[in-house]
Amino acid sequence: MDLTATSRTEKVSAMLDTAAGDAARPVLTYCDDATGERVELSSAELGEWSARTANLLVDGCGLVPGDRAALLLPPHWQTAAVLLGAWSAGVAVAFHPLATAGLPRVGVGADLPIDVTFVASDRVDNWLEDVPEAPHRFVLGPGPGTAPLREVPTGYRDYLVEVREHGTGLPAYASIHPSAAATVDGTSYQEWANLAQGVAEMRDLRRGDRVLVEAAEHEHPVKWLLAPLFVGASVILCDNLAPGTAEARAEAEGATRIF
Repeated sequence: MDLTATSRTEKVSAMLDTAAGDAARPVLTYCDDATGERVELSSAELGEWSARTANLLVDGCGLVPGDRAALLLPPHWQTAAVLLGAWSAGVAVAFHPLATAGLPRVGVGADLPIDVTFVASDRVDNWLEDVPEAPHRFVLGPGPGTAPLREVPTGYRDYLVEVREHGTGLPAYASIHPSAAATVDGTSYQEWANLAQGVAEMRDLRRGDRVLVEAAEHEHPVKWLLAPLFVGASVILCDNLAPGTAEARAEAEGATRIF
């Protein structure tokens, strides 16, 4: 996908439109065999969650293009909304450091200022030393449904509660050059597009594919989210999948590729 004349917000919208295909088919299906959670989102629904997140960052946190967000989150549909929302707001992101060969490890440096942090509720304690100081902190509680968290850690706000207060219209920014940093290490939007395209080509992903991804095996978002969406495929993201059941699940879900 060439981003030469595409703004950040337009790019995210175009990516979701490209992946839409059949409007009745989910663009992202998330299922967790341990909790029973199953969420199916069309491109329009994922776009709405992303836009709400962008508005949370812009209107709720006062962020502007070039500010930084840390995403200490596992593969999940809410993570997709946060990542795409941050990019729609022009916010550069950092992921929790990931040991993925050939892909950038976009972690949070000790001296790097962070403006907002998103952390999974089950990782707040485990990653306490890795959570950077930030004026705004949100906790996400992946689990069945979209109910508020029963307990919110001190110093955090419940993402699902806060994001619902914001609209689904994307922030109106002027076109920003694709050479701008999409992640805090300086990797640009165009470079991420190229990386996603390379992964898609390596995996022979094509428009209309349904890609089953085992979350535990592919934590880097370029693999479980960006590569499929950039070529117009949809994602079936499976967490806690029992060993040896991937092929049976792929057949049941109508998947055409397995990661």
